[in-house]
Amino acid sequence: MTSRTWTFTGRILGVGTSSGVRLVVGVWDTSPLGSFADVMVERADGHRVLLAPSREVADFVTGTYSFDETRIEPVEVDLAAGGPAPTDGPPATFSVATPSLTLAATLGRRTALGWLLRGIPRRVAASPLLSTVTDPVARVVLRGVRTRGSAGQGRREFYGATDLRTVTAVTARLDGVDLGTLTPVDPPARFGFSSTPRRPALTEVVTTIVER
Repeated sequence: MTSRTWTFTGRILGVGTSSGVRLVVGVWDTSPLGSFADVMVERADGHRVLLAPSREVADFVTGTYSFDETRIEPVEVDLAAGGPAPTDGPPATFSVATPSLTLAATLGRRTALGWLLRGIPRRVAASPLLSTVTDPVARVVLRGVRTRGSAGQGRREFYGATDLRTVTAVTARLDGVDLGTLTPVDPPARFGFSSTPRRPALTEVVTTIVER
């Protein structure tokens, strides 16, 4: 049977807030859908919302992850200084603006794991074999995180991280309501088989989705 493979290269921001809302922002530099950003929101009551910039993106994402509500709206993301700065440089900021959400995150230093991940070539990070090998380790080291698993429509998904940087502060408003201060991503977000790390972070990642 012929399989189809999609590869997405970019970064994922995962943060929790004192209101109980958890937010996952995906910024994809390259993908079969072009470059785009989307936001996954889980409210304190468990209601899951997708903010997607187009119907095409929404259809693909909802075919892979689970949501209770989808909103089609522009998603603008700005990474000050063009991305993660050197560990001895000034703090970088990561901001998101949509009609529903505004978010500004302050990025801290690269973690020890981030330094280790930077040594992995992207072509290796994109390999499902590497994700299969690292999955048992990720489950233990990063609560809620898995690097492989089953997605919607019979798809299999593999995550290959290539960098990890902490988030030290966040401000956000959803539908005009202040979401409070930064907290761990706890409980883990429930959009798919894996959550972002419990400690708020920006992860550079290569995501491979295989449909058989």
